[in-house]
Amino acid sequence: MDGATRNGTLAEQDQLLILIEAVTDYAICMLDPRGIVTTWNSGAHRLQGYSTDEIVKHHFSRLYTEDDQKAGLLAHALEFAVAYGKFENEGWQVRKGGSRFWANVVINAIRDTSGLIVGFAHITSDLTERKEAQQKLEETREALLQSQKLEAIGQLTGGIAHDFNNLLMAIIGSLELMRKRLPNDPKLSLLLENAVQGAERGATLTKRMLAFARRQELKKEAVHIPELIRGMTELLQRSLGPSIVIETRFPPVSKPVLSDANQLEMILLNLTVNARDAMPDGGRIVIATREEVLHPEARTRLKPGTYVSLTVSDNGTGMDEETLKRATDPFFTTKGVGKGTGLGLSMVHGVAEQSGGWFTLRSKKGEGTTAELWLPVAEVQAPQLGRSGHTVMEAQTRGLMVMAVDDDALVLTNTLAMLEDLGHSGIAASGGREALHILRQKAGSVDLVITDYAMPAMTGLQLADAIKKEWPELPVIITTGFAEMELEARSRLPELSKPFTEAELADAILQSTPKLRESGRVLKFRTPSNFTA
Repeated sequence: MDGATRNGTLAEQDQLLILIEAVTDYAICMLDPRGIVTTWNSGAHRLQGYSTDEIVKHHFSRLYTEDDQKAGLLAHALEFAVAYGKFENEGWQVRKGGSRFWANVVINAIRDTSGLIVGFAHITSDLTERKEAQQKLEETREALLQSQKLEAIGQLTGGIAHDFNNLLMAIIGSLELMRKRLPNDPKLSLLLENAVQGAERGATLTKRMLAFARRQELKKEAVHIPELIRGMTELLQRSLGPSIVIETRFPPVSKPVLSDANQLEMILLNLTVNARDAMPDGGRIVIATREEVLHPEARTRLKPGTYVSLTVSDNGTGMDEETLKRATDPFFTTKGVGKGTGLGLSMVHGVAEQSGGWFTLRSKKGEGTTAELWLPVAEVQAPQLGRSGHTVMEAQTRGLMVMAVDDDALVLTNTLAMLEDLGHSGIAASGGREALHILRQKAGSVDLVITDYAMPAMTGLQLADAIKKEWPELPVIITTGFAEMELEARSRLPELSKPFTEAELADAILQSTPKLRESGRVLKFRTPSNFTA
């Protein structure tokens, strides 16, 4: 009877061993009370790489990382299993050869009939795919939250900047008109110039806010970066000071990028000044470009195509991980109070996104920082860079009847004042419906309509479409504080960006009324050399 029982028990043990050996999705091994491996199934061989001969009679510690061993995790795991029957944990496991995988480990204490510990069952399952999927999900969630945060801030910033542009429009325009009428008093002139400079600084700040919000109008053109940088080397060196050495590294042949040349100059100046500030004792700034081709299978946020990567690197103090994460957040700055708006890198980020590119920062504390801007390659050749300012306008023989449409009374008053100063007659309308009503009453007497884009009830574009239906020959100019107009509208309507000067208004009128100019109703102005009348 006893022999039969023993034979039955042996048969059950053999069946259990066969079953364990057949399991390939889990690494199952038996340990003696000291942690020495006594059995090793095929799943363990598949998952952790050791053959039975290589692992049996060795301590199970070789399955764990050095950090876990030093931390006493193995002894704790066995003690916990003895005390509570089972120990379970997730962490790194080590394969033969040293590679790691993320695993779930369960250690069960095995006792004999008298309750004494005779060993442990060590069961390991590979969770690497699950962990990677979870990590990707967390990264995607974090990216979504960051995108939503930036979008919300961008909406708020764009709205504020739009309203601020209207205020600056009134301030700058009024100051410009005052300059013509003030007596020749040096003190008054100094105060006036100070006010103008303050307003212009406000306009620059607004442009940075709009660039962050991706609502700054970009005049995209083919720009040859090496030529652009060579043209502003003197400006950069003067801005950075004698303690900074500028080094450029450009390939022999470089393709032009599609972007806004003025914005690129601002970006380069901003990035190099930031680099200078990170090197208080002086140092070297390296500006370099390289061409990159992204194929459809590349997993990036950029569309497939050819790009030029522009990098600005320094050997300064660098940033820690927390500062690096917040570096492109709007209004975040590590500079002292009054020494930075915190919008510089946000502006770079916005211009890059709006240009169809990408901006990133790499930095380590004590090892410097590299700012990298990716821009799409232009399909057309870059024109020769060169700037020509506006020249003095000549007098007009006859003025135009111009309707100004804007829901902001300050802007409307300022625009009418500019028109009057240019010799035109102005009619005011505070909205699209009022403008149409006036036009129907004064049919034929209005020569030009200048309308704001962002207005309630009826946008400037909707007003322009309505005018086109009833008065096809009546020219319309759209004024806007930020780039919210549809691309299709931009291609068919003249646009005047706020805040605009009197000279810019005069040029816009000149370009929008060719038929009147040809008939002699408007005398030609001297215009910038890049404009063909």
